[in-house]
Amino acid sequence: MRDSVPRRATGVAFAAVLLGGGAVGCGDDSAEEDSAKLAPAAAVAKVAENSEDITSLRYRVTGTVPERGRLTAEASMKTEKTKATAMTMKMTVTGARAKGGLDIRFVDKAIYLGGSDLDPAMSGGKNWVRAEPAVWGRGASNNNSYRVLPRSMEVSPVVQSTFLAGSKDVRRIGTETVDGTKAMHYRGTVTSRDLRAAQSAAKDKATRDLRMERVDQFVNQGVDGALTMDLWVDGDDHAKRFRVRGRTIPARYDTDGGTLDLTVTFLDLNPSVSVKTPPAEDTTDTAELSG
Repeated sequence: MRDSVPRRATGVAFAAVLLGGGAVGCGDDSAEEDSAKLAPAAAVAKVAENSEDITSLRYRVTGTVPERGRLTAEASMKTEKTKATAMTMKMTVTGARAKGGLDIRFVDKAIYLGGSDLDPAMSGGKNWVRAEPAVWGRGASNNNSYRVLPRSMEVSPVVQSTFLAGSKDVRRIGTETVDGTKAMHYRGTVTSRDLRAAQSAAKDKATRDLRMERVDQFVNQGVDGALTMDLWVDGDDHAKRFRVRGRTIPARYDTDGGTLDLTVTFLDLNPSVSVKTPPAEDTTDTAELSG
């Protein structure tokens, strides 16, 4: 059973500091030929299997989330199996609900927040604010990013890229070029019931646990019903890009749901990733804000 992370009062203080509330490998031209040898369900299952070998990732996110509106982000992360252990992200929000840029870092079980969207009056004039305990990239009940990240971006993109393996209607769209790489495009719909059924059908504990992680992170999206997913697969049977779309149920800090539409592009697999802790002398701890 997973340990839950306490939602401390510092989360409110941390949220208050906000003013407004490349290619993966080289691939080859054989993507169409190789993917055509596999049925669509088998092809996306292969991507899910290969995702277990990913220990770090550099990626880009663009799209719309109900809590913020339009946003773009570029991030690097380190992961252990399906668990994210460290992450650095620069996110720019251009939606109606909030605007500005954020520099977000998860390291040593703490979250650090900087950037132009940080309110100097709330950060004691320093460039960074710190809060702990912080958890990112886990399941629905274990995340705690102090409302800095939209819930749909609190999950690991590696796990997100495997959702389509639980679809009952996945189909091949055709070969397309993504960032100069030929990739096979697949599309399907996914529900939490589909993913739970796939988990129940697992023949061994290791597979069952991995599929449970998909269920848990799917729930964290807050999707109301089915999620439509597009997946682009390169010639090495890795996800090159995916897009998720769907209606969401209200979050506990929102009055209504909205439309989720995010596209994640994998820029590099298994790169060297180092996440630095901001200087202590330039960082305000949320314990001080709470006081």
